[in-house]
Amino acid sequence: MTALPETKDLILERQGSVLTIWFNRPEAKNALSGDMVDVLSAVLDATREDRSLRTIILRGKDGFFCAGGDIKGFKSGLQGGAPTEEDVARGNRSFGDLMIKLNEQPQAVIILVEGAAIGGGLGLACVGDVTIVTREAKFRLSETSLGIPPAQIAPFVTERVGLTQARRLMLTGARFKGEEAVHYGIGHILAEDSADMEARCAQVLEQIALCAPTANAVTKSIVFETTRRPRPEALDFASRGFASCMLSDEGREGVAAFVEKRKPSWATE
Repeated sequence: MTALPETKDLILERQGSVLTIWFNRPEAKNALSGDMVDVLSAVLDATREDRSLRTIILRGKDGFFCAGGDIKGFKSGLQGGAPTEEDVARGNRSFGDLMIKLNEQPQAVIILVEGAAIGGGLGLACVGDVTIVTREAKFRLSETSLGIPPAQIAPFVTERVGLTQARRLMLTGARFKGEEAVHYGIGHILAEDSADMEARCAQVLEQIALCAPTANAVTKSIVFETTRRPRPEALDFASRGFASCMLSDEGREGVAAFVEKRKPSWATE
């Protein structure tokens, strides 16, 4: 396995085909520092082509997912000098780059939300392939109450919940919990508590283990291309992905396993 970058604020745990990434700043409610964003981005780059890695799980230590950007860090940066508009924009845009990478990571991405997902934390919840939330988890897009827009997460939240709900949640800073988060489409699965969340995550991992890793990666790329290309071009892209998978060792094994009425090799690993 490729050596992955490390930091005390971001803990990595690899078990077989699953990499769990823990936010580890409980004293700051796991708010994301610039260093955390950079390291997480580097981890995604390092694992992107690793097909032995099927799933990435993102969660927070001490029962709290993520409070978004480090507001205290923003304040310190402003007090430390006179940043230009370009400096601030560049720093903000780096989080957008992370959101793109996480959203389109070839592996299945599971987001586990307990405690709270505020601001950018809510944005992260919106890019999970499977997002599991606890009933009592708290959600809020709080940026406008701080005098700033939810700039880099806005496209991802809007894509997830729809234009009208996104406008309401962003312009009011409305507070809501897990059941509403699932209703809005932010979460897919509602867990009663942390133990139930773990059990439901284990079930999802079992389901992912039955799917071929390269087929999953190609499927994600097809899904995203359908939103970017005219329909005929999207279908052309999909057909090439289908052909590539069908003619691969993975595809041949899948067809053989179906005909022979057995599990494919990747489902027994």
